[in-house]
Amino acid sequence: MEQFSYYTPTKVVFGKGAELKAGEMIRSYGFEKVLLHYGGGSIKRSGLYDKIVASLKENNIEFVELGGVEPNPKISLSRKAAQLCIDEGIEMILAVGGGSVLDSSKSAAAGAANHCDPWEFSSGKRVLEKSLPVGAVLTISAAGSEMSNSCVITNEDGWLKRGFGSDYNRPLFALMNPELTYTVSKYQTACGITDIMMHTLERYFCQNGDVALTDHLAEGLLRSVIDAGRIAIENPEDYEARATLMWASSLSHNGLTGCGRDYLMRCHQLEHELSGMYDRVAHGAGLAVIFPAWAKYVYRNEKALPRFSQYAVRVWGIEMDFEHPERTALAGIEATENYFRSIGMPVRLSELDIDDSGIEEMAEKCTFFGKRVLKDYIPLDKKEMIDIYRLAL
Repeated sequence: MEQFSYYTPTKVVFGKGAELKAGEMIRSYGFEKVLLHYGGGSIKRSGLYDKIVASLKENNIEFVELGGVEPNPKISLSRKAAQLCIDEGIEMILAVGGGSVLDSSKSAAAGAANHCDPWEFSSGKRVLEKSLPVGAVLTISAAGSEMSNSCVITNEDGWLKRGFGSDYNRPLFALMNPELTYTVSKYQTACGITDIMMHTLERYFCQNGDVALTDHLAEGLLRSVIDAGRIAIENPEDYEARATLMWASSLSHNGLTGCGRDYLMRCHQLEHELSGMYDRVAHGAGLAVIFPAWAKYVYRNEKALPRFSQYAVRVWGIEMDFEHPERTALAGIEATENYFRSIGMPVRLSELDIDDSGIEEMAEKCTFFGKRVLKDYIPLDKKEMIDIYRLAL
């Protein structure tokens, strides 16, 4: 087990009616003026917007609002939000939505606190040393951004999708009512299920195998998500299934399933270029395509094979073939791919109407234009990235 630092400062209020505590929660921290940041019109159609506004007013919280966050959030809106915070003297940002709204809020909070272009942090030109506080009212189970230290944003200039991690990105609090996810479409629910699983799978397939406790935590989370995902797709208003997915989303990306591991989010890095270049592609759908291709590319490696075999046996219940462990490993990969397909996810680029014309450009961007090689069982440079993208066709 590797040395690690585990830091999860986010206060979670979980359960029915959690969203009604927004104003009370903000007031408890002493804030008096906030930016209410959200996506499209869904929170207004559902009545959530009115509930949040009423809670803010009841607690004498002044607010300025900015909607319009898109899936795969853009730096242009984060810049606008950051400047609005500066101009209006905003003390914190209340993000109402999913991972996209939270990432936009985190980016804006960084820019506002430092009076600079928030892209400076995403591009690595500047290290984040302070940020405005961010609170979350979660409406979809997926990204885990409500408890994570990550922020991912797309720059329309070059369509570069970049993420950066900092403990200053971790939200101050998260209000989580599973009932708010009942109206999420089956497709977006499936995208969320995939993203939740991938946040743990990326950590699970690590270089060091001596992490038994973390392995069992991760495997239990994955089995729970697989089961709850099937139920939620079939019955969107099953509270227990929705609650499992919502809590798993947070635990999968708050660092817990990575404790003691030496890992890299390489499938996420490959996918960022996919949904960065093809903006119509939902992040979860992109991951469902990338993971099977990546797994089939690396699983025979001597360090990878024991991990993939263990995963197949413990998560999918596949019988171990001790003479041919590669068969067990491949069966686990195929079980994952079949599960993604069963919940309505694409598993090939062709299903997303994407051909091979952009593969080289995606690989070039993923290497940061020749400046990095992704650490993996097999180091991933441009050639290896191209091979994986082609396997995904």
